[in-house]
Amino acid sequence: MLAPKRIYVLLLEAGTENEGIHTKKMGDIDKVLMFESEDDATRFSLMLEAQDYPETSVVAFPSDEIEAFCREAGYECELVEEGRLEIPPEGNVEELDYSKGSSEPASATPETESEIPTPELDDIRRRLEGLL
Repeated sequence: MLAPKRIYVLLLEAGTENEGIHTKKMGDIDKVLMFESEDDATRFSLMLEAQDYPETSVVAFPSDEIEAFCREAGYECELVEEGRLEIPPEGNVEELDYSKGSSEPASATPETESEIPTPELDDIRRRLEGLL
């Protein structure tokens, strides 16, 4: 991907143990939006909040680190070029993949096991924290 060296992503509960990255669900695919422009990322974040989505923080990262994170986590990444108006989907998912204020990921149903083993999730979380 020919992304700029520095991009902006949206984080939930940035700087906490329960930090998460915003993804856009496209069928069975989760995409991390990488914004070229901080203003465009902020605009998208505000549109999400207007739809009662939890507050997000716009955070700058080197694009290669986010791309590596996406490959390891099984996400796709999408570059949102400067000036392109990205609009959130009409509806948000009913439950997020994390529990606000908790270090344990939430699942859609209590019987469902996480697809990623806990040690692997802990490793991903440590790497994300290292990005900050």
